[in-house]
Amino acid sequence: MTPAAPAFSVVVPTVGRPSLDVLLGTLAGQRGPRPELVVVVDDRRGRDRADDPCEAACARARGRGLPVRLVRSGGRGPAAARNAGWRRTATEWVAFVDDDVELPEDWSQLLVADLAAAPGRVAGVQGRITVPLPAHRRPTDWERGTAGLADAAWITADMAYRRSALQEVAGFDERFPRAFREDADLALRVLAAGWELVRGEHGAVHPVRPSDDLASLRQQRGNADDATMTALHGRGWRERARSAVGRLPGHVATTAAAATALAGALGGRRRVAAGATLVWAGLTAEFAWRRIAPGPRDAAEVRRMLVTSAAIPPAAVWHRVRAELRWRRRPPAPWPPPVRAVLFDRDGTLVHDVPYNGDPELVEPVDGAAEALARVRAAGLRTGLVTNQSGVARGLLTREQVDAVNARVARLLGPFDTVQVCTDGPDEPSSHRKPEPGMVVDAARRLGVLPAECLLIGDIGADVEAALSAGARAVLVPTLVTRPEEVAAAPVVAATLTEAVEVALAAAGGTGSAS
Repeated sequence: MTPAAPAFSVVVPTVGRPSLDVLLGTLAGQRGPRPELVVVVDDRRGRDRADDPCEAACARARGRGLPVRLVRSGGRGPAAARNAGWRRTATEWVAFVDDDVELPEDWSQLLVADLAAAPGRVAGVQGRITVPLPAHRRPTDWERGTAGLADAAWITADMAYRRSALQEVAGFDERFPRAFREDADLALRVLAAGWELVRGEHGAVHPVRPSDDLASLRQQRGNADDATMTALHGRGWRERARSAVGRLPGHVATTAAAATALAGALGGRRRVAAGATLVWAGLTAEFAWRRIAPGPRDAAEVRRMLVTSAAIPPAAVWHRVRAELRWRRRPPAPWPPPVRAVLFDRDGTLVHDVPYNGDPELVEPVDGAAEALARVRAAGLRTGLVTNQSGVARGLLTREQVDAVNARVARLLGPFDTVQVCTDGPDEPSSHRKPEPGMVVDAARRLGVLPAECLLIGDIGADVEAALSAGARAVLVPTLVTRPEEVAAAPVVAATLTEAVEVALAAAGGTGSAS
């Protein structure tokens, strides 16, 4: 009897580029098995337009029979977006692909074959990346940098992970804000947990994205992520992650020469200034030539390389030193960090739900609410209230009435460290109305914590969805209005508010899981 093919889902983080449409088109055109679910995670900040390119691309893909779900992660970076995506899936395997790759027609066939051949301790199967370069000329510096993806280890431009492995290590570390090193960090934590990673036969095509003249300069922010990797994994992380050392030592020497020249000039030490200037010029010229020589050497490329080769060394050193100092002051905790704040939905969670209530006298706390909040505060955790109040947009009550009800809740249950209210209606674009992540992200910012250090307690699926999209943990306390499918989809379900707070307190002690 032939064993069933492994089930898989696909997660695509995006910032709304036109290439998303191309990717989804290639995914819909696969000859092999289709994913059970495609989760497109829009990681742009805000949502104030009706003509949403992500919505349009997903709608076209659904029209071609692709099971697509669109969620939003609030502009917190690809690590956070991928977490928001895979936590919406239920399959054994999750394939991560970037929104700027294209999938050959046999991608799913080869992927499923790779997954079927993976032994039980294989946590991840990496795809083979092909970067098409121009045939009529030498590639530019930017094109050669993109081509390096073909040899990179464990990159999530095309990488499938086993759900149980992602759950064990709590997914991607959201303290990596850029598309850089977050995949290497995940791989190292998965390997440290005793899993294996292999390279498969499936693969994707990664065209070279258009870039501007300063793209390579902005990339130097990745030096901060290298410092984070060192703080988390020690000095030997590059060898384990199969990552090249890079040019930072040369950038340090170039920047030191420039600083010495400047100090000599300001101090009237002309010989020192002249000598250091010659060293700086020589190092800068060598760096620029290394970038110019393999390229097309046209005027535009030479100009670009000369300007950025002078600016890159100090930028690289600045980003690295700033991050090093940050982590020396406060070394990063293992991922996920413990809970430092508990956020509560209002109606149906802390107080009995009175639809569109504008009367403070009708506020009645649920059983155990005061005691539960007292326990949270006694544990030294911050508290927040996050509540949808669409009655304002519907014209059924005023914002002043909402504030009066919230004040009554605080008098009965104690003050909250932050109160987040969204008055948007359900039919208007909103980045804050739950299940969107805006209120949770804003609450974390006001409390001075990461979203991953928050836990949200609510009574319906929108509360859970908002937490997952924001990167927070979630506990569902079902009521009579909670739908069975919401209970089934929740990562953690508690019978009472008191029980939910117990989960939060355990997570504050470091025993909780972000999955």
